[in-house]
Amino acid sequence: MTSDHSARATGRGRVVMLVDNGVHGDSRVQKTARSAAEAGWDVVLLGVLGGQSETDQWQIGEAQVKLLPVGRGLGRHPTVFQRSLRRPLAYPPGFHAAYRIQKVRAWQAAMHERRTAWEVAQATGGGRLPAMFGGTLQLPARLTAKALARWVRFRAGELHRLQRNQQDPNTLLTRLSVAFWRKLLGSRSWRRLDRGLWDYELAFRNVIDELKPDLIHAHDFRMIGVGARAVLRARAQGRPTRLVWDAHEFVAGVSGREDNVRWLPAQVAHVEEYIRHADAVVTVSDTLAELLQQTHRLPARPYVVLNAPVVGPPPADEADLATPDLRGLCGIGPETPLLVYSGAVNASRGVDIMVESLPDLPGVHVALVTLTSGSANEASDQLRARAVELGVGDRVHVLPYVRYWQVPAFLSAADAGVIPIHHKPNHELALITKYLEYSHARLPIVVSDVRTMADTTRSTGQGEVFRAQDRADYVRAVRAVLADPDRYRAAYDRPDLLVNWTWEAQARVLDDVYRTLTGRTRPTRTDSTWADAGAEGRPRVAETV
Repeated sequence: MTSDHSARATGRGRVVMLVDNGVHGDSRVQKTARSAAEAGWDVVLLGVLGGQSETDQWQIGEAQVKLLPVGRGLGRHPTVFQRSLRRPLAYPPGFHAAYRIQKVRAWQAAMHERRTAWEVAQATGGGRLPAMFGGTLQLPARLTAKALARWVRFRAGELHRLQRNQQDPNTLLTRLSVAFWRKLLGSRSWRRLDRGLWDYELAFRNVIDELKPDLIHAHDFRMIGVGARAVLRARAQGRPTRLVWDAHEFVAGVSGREDNVRWLPAQVAHVEEYIRHADAVVTVSDTLAELLQQTHRLPARPYVVLNAPVVGPPPADEADLATPDLRGLCGIGPETPLLVYSGAVNASRGVDIMVESLPDLPGVHVALVTLTSGSANEASDQLRARAVELGVGDRVHVLPYVRYWQVPAFLSAADAGVIPIHHKPNHELALITKYLEYSHARLPIVVSDVRTMADTTRSTGQGEVFRAQDRADYVRAVRAVLADPDRYRAAYDRPDLLVNWTWEAQARVLDDVYRTLTGRTRPTRTDSTWADAGAEGRPRVAETV
């Protein structure tokens, strides 16, 4: 991949997209890259090379994809390597404690070997002198080894207790440490709290610079800093590169890491520092757009680009791929009630309620369309094992993802789509991907009472809302939609309901943003205004579509 490419002749320019995953399974990123390339932009999508990636380069339509190896050397907090005065007798972090424990155990094993050999010699009549005095001679060494073993275990225990306290958000020193850096450095505090964000910079920077982009589209919170610094380098060289930040979720509402209490404050600070460098911000819902503008004091409201499904014909390079048969994969006929869940499986998604409730829903089957590898597979296996315990193992089917453009047609064979997610900050903010996919599949929707999706469902009448984590209320909602599915499907007959819930409509919004930022043209929509972003004169979108 070089900075020269025939697509530059279209006059649109080069777009370099950045994402912190392996691209596979990220439908929003895939659709964004493909649609931008179809609109005439020269698109290069840079992602992260991981264990599931079979190759580091391929194409999505006319968009090039390249995955880069990202080192993880800076991702660990310095406490992993540094000693602390909290517990001065603790071993240094690293392998020292394990080495010392094994060394003492090896010494004890060697003495046991020698003592056993003496006992065997005595039993067989040989070596009477060592057998008589060997145990006595070995006694000081045995006592020393025993005392040393206790000392080693104590120091290793001190290290374990130290590291546990360092990651305990309730300890005073941990809270003071995080608060100190946040107070001292403000939005720059991520540089002390999570140096691992530099790992992405080191992996991506040279490749971005070689591509000489006209526009950088940074996906989600880890990539905003990488994109902002690349723009600064480009402008230092006289190139007017622009930056679009795509906020997939509200970073302050992301679940933190249990093993590193500094991680979430670092991500929040990282976004706060670099969001001011974005020439335009796009996000996934009106609610989140409003929240981002208020939180980060943006001069203009971010554009809304829903992660809606593709409803047009399949991509030309995949047109021959037939959409799988959902019911056929489950081994059931059209008369069998079938509930479908599409997406990641983890504790906060609440999918367990679908399995736990099957004994109360005789004859109903559940299809889980999810990742079937890694930790996602472990979660699915746990659900299958639970289904067997409940005696409903034959009614739970775990199926792999299909192509993103096949999803609505694939899911349409079900009787209802389920979204049982728990109350979490980001769960309240958007019509998530599966909600829109269920809608285009014309499925009645059973959704927990998370804010945006519950309000929409009650407004449109396309499904039933139940109290999150309330199994009895979930069963009530499922029975309601299965008893009269046509009542809920009728909501999709409204001509205005689905017209904007398509990726084709969302892609036009993005294309307008790209064109305006690069000076190709301005949006012609009358419902959009533009606000100057200050001294640098960067345009910002000032109204949500």
